[in-house]
Amino acid sequence: MPKVSVEIPQELLDDLDSHVGDDGKFVNRSDAIRASIRKTLDMLDEIDERHGRVDSAETKGGNTN
Repeated sequence: MPKVSVEIPQELLDDLDSHVGDDGKFVNRSDAIRASIRKTLDMLDEIDERHGRVDSAETKGGNTN
């Protein structure tokens, strides 16, 4: 799996960390960030689909090639 480096403001990192660990929803920061990216991309796909900017097969993981 490729690694990506990003700069994150401390307040976002603090908020992220409050959701990570034994009492949190995620086991580690990477898991939390991947889940957030997936959710954001799914939301953007739904918006694009509603506006007719994308084929619905593409948003459902289909391959048009």
